[in-house]
Amino acid sequence: MRYIEPHAHMVSRVTDDYAAMAMAGCQAVCEPAFWAGFDRGSAEGFRDYFSLLTEHEPKRAANFLLPHFCWLCINPKESEDLKLADEVLAIIPEFIDRPNVLGIGEIGLNKNSRNEIIVLEKHVDLAARFNQLILVHTPHLEDKLKGTRLIIDLLKNESRIEPGRVLIDHVEEHTAPLVLEAGFWAGITLYPQSKCTPPRAIDMVERFGAERLWLNCACDWGKSDPLAVPKTALEMRTRGHSEEKIDFLVYRNPCRFLGQSPVFKLS
Repeated sequence: MRYIEPHAHMVSRVTDDYAAMAMAGCQAVCEPAFWAGFDRGSAEGFRDYFSLLTEHEPKRAANFLLPHFCWLCINPKESEDLKLADEVLAIIPEFIDRPNVLGIGEIGLNKNSRNEIIVLEKHVDLAARFNQLILVHTPHLEDKLKGTRLIIDLLKNESRIEPGRVLIDHVEEHTAPLVLEAGFWAGITLYPQSKCTPPRAIDMVERFGAERLWLNCACDWGKSDPLAVPKTALEMRTRGHSEEKIDFLVYRNPCRFLGQSPVFKLS
């Protein structure tokens, strides 16, 4: 089986995870910028992080024959400090033409605060000015519905943004219809505690269809599984879904969305 891992924070993972993903059929891994488990204190810390994503991590993945792509931003968890956010946003154009950069992400909201919305608007403006794809993080648990609505309204009010070039991630049963009906792509995140299990994810696929939908593991420094996507493909197989439909969901869909970026090329 072949698949794309479209959202994995590999800087927090050991090299054995790359080996396991490659053996499971992974064809490429995509890494959004994210919170490092602590708040970084300066823009220079982000400069080093962006260098890690664009220089070091692709080399580590290449040892396992995996193409590595990334996204750049300041994560919503660190967006309360507007001065720091502006300094980081000023750095991003220095890296945006690197050969593995897919776009701006994972931007979005964490607690739906005013400052987070300000920084989200600035990220969207940056993506529009540089004609970049966008990957959006939606809040967890009780804040998710409100945050998803705020994000959709903000994006729809920006005339330079095409919905088909935006993926809104971490959707659940109550938010997926809003995202898909607005013309955006939707990501189902397979995370053992705060997001979806494989059976729940496939329930959603069966309910909403596979068009403009992808699966991702979002593995990071917390309890997470870098093989969540192939394990969920097995769940589909046990339910009697065809190999063609599985391939459409876990490989062709990510390729369709990511292929809108000129840097996304698979050998």
